[in-house]
Amino acid sequence: MFSKFIKRPVLSIVISLVIIFIGVLALVGLPVTQLPNISPPMVNITAEYPGANNELLIKAVVIPLERALNGIPGMKYMTSDAGNDGEASVQIVFNLGTDPDQATINVQNRVAAVTNKLPPLVIREGIKISREQPNMLMYINVYSKDPHMNENFLYNYSDINLLPELKRVDGVGFADILGNREYAMRIWLKPDKMLSYKISSEEVLEALNNQSLEASPGKTGESSGKRSESFEYVLKYSGRFTTEDGYKNIILRASPNGELLRLKDVADVEFGSSMYDLYSHINGKPSAAIVLKQSYGSNAQDVIKNVKARMEEIKASSFPKGMDYEISYDVSKFLDASIEKVVHTLVEAFILVGLVVFIFLGDWRSTLIPAIAVPVSLIGSFIFMQFFGITLNLITLFALVLAIGIVVDDAIVVIEAVHAKMEADRRLSVLKATQLALSEIGGAIVAITFLMASVFIPVAFMSGPVGVFYRQFSITMATAIILSGVVALTLTPALCAIMLKKHSGHPKKKALIDKALDAFNAWFFRLTGRYQKVMDKVVTRRLLLFGILGAFCVGTYFL
Repeated sequence: MFSKFIKRPVLSIVISLVIIFIGVLALVGLPVTQLPNISPPMVNITAEYPGANNELLIKAVVIPLERALNGIPGMKYMTSDAGNDGEASVQIVFNLGTDPDQATINVQNRVAAVTNKLPPLVIREGIKISREQPNMLMYINVYSKDPHMNENFLYNYSDINLLPELKRVDGVGFADILGNREYAMRIWLKPDKMLSYKISSEEVLEALNNQSLEASPGKTGESSGKRSESFEYVLKYSGRFTTEDGYKNIILRASPNGELLRLKDVADVEFGSSMYDLYSHINGKPSAAIVLKQSYGSNAQDVIKNVKARMEEIKASSFPKGMDYEISYDVSKFLDASIEKVVHTLVEAFILVGLVVFIFLGDWRSTLIPAIAVPVSLIGSFIFMQFFGITLNLITLFALVLAIGIVVDDAIVVIEAVHAKMEADRRLSVLKATQLALSEIGGAIVAITFLMASVFIPVAFMSGPVGVFYRQFSITMATAIILSGVVALTLTPALCAIMLKKHSGHPKKKALIDKALDAFNAWFFRLTGRYQKVMDKVVTRRLLLFGILGAFCVGTYFL
C-alpha cells in the first residue's frame, strides 16, 4: 500500500505541501493569547438608586433581582454587593463552557421580567447588564500638559471622543474609563437654611424634576390643511439647565406676597463631576485611564496594533493642543517576550535534534530527511488547532517544543531501517531497500503512532479550568504525533529513495568530520557492547533483577 508513495514521490511531496499550505493559513488565523482562557463566563448587573443606603438597596433591588436570576440555565453561583453610595451589583458566574452570549440574553430576559417590581427611581436611572471580559489588553492614559485641562475635562473628552472609536476596533470586547468623572451639577443642601425656611429635601427634588427636564411643549394654533405653517407655532423649551445660574435660580416656593424662595437660598451649586472616588495620574499629571479588554477568539497582537493606529489617527485629527496619551500597560510586550522565548527554544530544540541525528547516522543526507519531515508535522498541527478552537499560547507552543523529540522518531526509524537493508545487502538499490524496509516496519510505525497519541488523547477529556490547559496541550501533541506517522509513511520513504545513495565498494578519502564520526561510532559500539554484557548477566539472574526492580519501586514510593 505505502510502496505507491515510494514509486510516486511527487504524490508524497504534493501531500506534504498541501499540509504545509493549509497549516500556514490556519496559523495566520489562529488567535494569539498569553494563556488559554480558563475564566468561566460572567455577567454583571449594575443598578443605581440615588440616595439609598445599603439596607434599602438589598431590600428593594438586590433581593428581587436574586430571586429572578436564581436557577438561570448554566449558573454556577451568584454574588451581590450593595454600598451606601446608592449602587448595587449582582455578578453571575456560569459553568465553564457555557455560551457567554446566550448567558447574557438569559440574564436580560430574567431582569426584564422583574423590572416592574423595582423602585421607579432605579428604573429611571437604568439597569446595566454587561458581560465580563477576563482578558486584559491594555491601559491608555490620556493626559494634558495644559493645567487648565483637569481630570473632569480629560474624562469627558475621552468618554465622548475616544471610547466610541475604540469600541469599534475589531477585537475590543470591553472599553471603559476608570472612575466616573462625568460632568454633573452638584447641589449641596444646607440643613440650617432648609430648617429656617421649613422646606424638605423632597420638595427640592420635586422642583428640580419639574423645572430642569427635557420635554416637548408642543404646538399652538390651528391646522388648516397641507400648508398650515403660517397658522401654527411650535413652542420651544430650553430643556435641562446647563449652567450654575440656571440651577441657582430654580424656584422652590412662592409666598402670597410675591417673595420667591430659590435654590441658591438653601444650597450651594457647583459645576463638577458626578463622583470623586477615583484619581488617575501618570508621570505626576492627572489623566483619564482607559481600560481595554480583549474579546475571546481575537488576536491580541493585531488588536493592540489596530488600537495604536486608531489612537494615532485621533491624536492627529482631533486632540486639543497640549493633550497627549501614553500606553501604561500593554499585554503584547509580555506576550511577545514570552512567545519569542518559546520560539527560540523551539529553534534550539530543532537544531539539537538535527545535530544528534547527524552524529548517530553520520550522513548529512540522512539528517536532512527528518529536518524536512519534522516541520511538516508541526505546521500541520496548526490545522487541528484551528479546528478545535485552540489558541496559539505558551501552552501550545510548549507542546510543539516537546513534540519535536517525538515526531522525529518515526522518520529516524524509517531511515535507520533503510540503512540496515543497504548494509545487509550492498547489491540492493536505494529504491528496493526503501520498499523492503517500509514493508517490514510500516505496521510498526502505525502501531507506535497510535500508541503515542493514545497517551495524550484521554487527557483532553479532563474537566475544569485545569482541563482547559491539558486539553490544548494534549490535542496539540496528539495531532503532531499522528501527522508524524502520516509523514513517515509517505514523505520520508520518498525522500529516502530520492536522496540516499547506494554504498559503493570502493574506499574513498575521509574528511576530518568523517574521522571524528568514526571515532564516536567506535566508542559508542564499545559502550553498547559493555552494556550488553552487563544485561546478559542481569537477565540470567532473576533474583537480582527483581531485587533491583523492587528497590526502584520502594524508592519511588518514598520519594
